[in-house]
Amino acid sequence: MSAPKTSGSSSGSSSSDLIGSGLEGGVRDQFAAWLQRLRGGEMGALPAIGGLIVLTALFTSLSPYFLTAGNFANLLNQAASLVMLGMALVFVLLLGEIDLSAGVTGGVAMAIFVVLNDKFGVNWILALVIGFGFGIVTGALIGFFVARVGIPSFVVTLGLFLGYQGLALLIIGAGGLYQIQVPELIAIQNSNLPVWAGWVMLAIILIVSAATSFWDRIQRSRAGVPNRTLTLVWLKLGAIVVLGGLVIGVLNLDRSQSILPVQGVPIIVPVVLVILWIGTFILDRTKFGRYIYAIGGNAEAARRSGVKVRWVKWWAFVACSTLAVLSGLFSAARIASVDAAAGRDIVLSGVAAAVVGGVSLFGGRGRLMHAAIGALVIAMITNGLGLLRLPAGINLLVTGGVLILAATVDAVSRLRSGGGRT
Repeated sequence: MSAPKTSGSSSGSSSSDLIGSGLEGGVRDQFAAWLQRLRGGEMGALPAIGGLIVLTALFTSLSPYFLTAGNFANLLNQAASLVMLGMALVFVLLLGEIDLSAGVTGGVAMAIFVVLNDKFGVNWILALVIGFGFGIVTGALIGFFVARVGIPSFVVTLGLFLGYQGLALLIIGAGGLYQIQVPELIAIQNSNLPVWAGWVMLAIILIVSAATSFWDRIQRSRAGVPNRTLTLVWLKLGAIVVLGGLVIGVLNLDRSQSILPVQGVPIIVPVVLVILWIGTFILDRTKFGRYIYAIGGNAEAARRSGVKVRWVKWWAFVACSTLAVLSGLFSAARIASVDAAAGRDIVLSGVAAAVVGGVSLFGGRGRLMHAAIGALVIAMITNGLGLLRLPAGINLLVTGGVLILAATVDAVSRLRSGGGRT
């Protein structure tokens, strides 16, 4: 199994429930071990991070508007729905599966929500719950056909991708469009936190990260498992302070071009961070998450060790579809409307985001954070090329090329690390 943090195939020992490699030694030893893993093909999100740096330098040199507080906030809002969809797809990609219907699932769920709320006067909270219920049912349906019937996920989700487009047309109507009349939902993508709230958010992130790190160390010590050097914890917390403080400082600048000030962290940022933390917690620190990695690494070995493979696949698709609805909500909130074409185009970008970020198409390797970084790369390409006023075709060509490059890196790194073709 290629995931470094799990030993899901042996759930009997207490140490198997713990996160981290537990390599002994100082920072220099940790760095040497990381270089060794890198040479072995385990690059993680490193190529995507490099891509972010290169794209930032490139677009900054080509457009004076790219590296501004206003465009930075706009980029975060643009990327939110793609980040969420990329994270949704991680749950099934880790299994070596795929969900091509994730985008239209979110679109149909939003169509159900907006029609119930706007046309039939259903309370918006209840209408939203029904929309999410549709996503859960869709995930369960996919899981049934994939895990129970044995139909390849590509075929099942492609069928739903086509069928749900027709369902959206029936709900909304050809050429139809409904406006979202709920200020609370529109604010998610179009309003900002107070200036002081951004710093409170950073303090909470720091406290949660520190508490999680030290809790993991206590658990490992109780189980008699070695811990990494404590210096790495302080370095991580220091990085959060520096990078987080820089981001919040920039977003707290006045980016308005009128008299009324526009400043503060976009509301969507803490929302995405909370979902990212919850999802990461599930994958890193629960049996369900460890089983996902185990199945992705070797499904037969996981089954022989007692993992209920069908059950895990079923719930992974439910998680994917549920988060896909959240992605659809972000997209709808940003433009304050829903039409029959909602969600048709974004799913391939979601797959691209996950793969570009370092999530393996072969299963068993990747993290939610990787998908988020990959989504930022894709969003940055769209944002930068838009500022340069280049045709949409150029955007598609560049994004497609980046996806092919990322998939090639994934395949080559898997072969270098000893994984076979599947």
